[in-house]
Amino acid sequence: MSVAILGVGMMVGGCKSAPELPKDKALSMIQAHYDAAAPSGFEIRVNNDGMVQGATAKYWQRTTIYPNKYWADFKLTDQGKKLIKLSSGTDTIQWRPNGPTDPDFGIIVTTLALNHRKARDLKEIQDVGSKTKTVEFTEGVDLSGLPEMLVGMAHEPGNQLTTTRTATFVLDNNDWKLQTVD
Repeated sequence: MSVAILGVGMMVGGCKSAPELPKDKALSMIQAHYDAAAPSGFEIRVNNDGMVQGATAKYWQRTTIYPNKYWADFKLTDQGKKLIKLSSGTDTIQWRPNGPTDPDFGIIVTTLALNHRKARDLKEIQDVGSKTKTVEFTEGVDLSGLPEMLVGMAHEPGNQLTTTRTATFVLDNNDWKLQTVD
């Protein structure tokens, strides 16, 4: 009987529990993942208000207005070429809404300022098994280094500056490692 108790005690004593994964450590691993990736620009959907803001900031200037009075072409200025590129690959915006007050029309520009994404707002870390944990968090674009007018355009409706992602961590040699960010 004492041998059986000793055997159970050794089995229980031999099982190590997984170390804790504090939120701050999880966040730092996720941010290190983003910092190791190549920096990138991000897309901004420019609506009618954004077109006015861009013209005021002298990022583009109107070169052609069409007979219907709401179609126009705009050429990127030298200043605009330093900040954005057009999805068309040209330096001319072809503004072609369905009407003078079309709320759904917009164009896509991509910032030339290259930044790393930022991780923040971790939810509660979830156990998926004894050796796996997941956590949802917010991935956001970094607007630092962009002029105020371009930041204003990024905050217009239709732009997505944050995304909810899930990070998966696995236990490796009694230490948590970031496995994936989905």
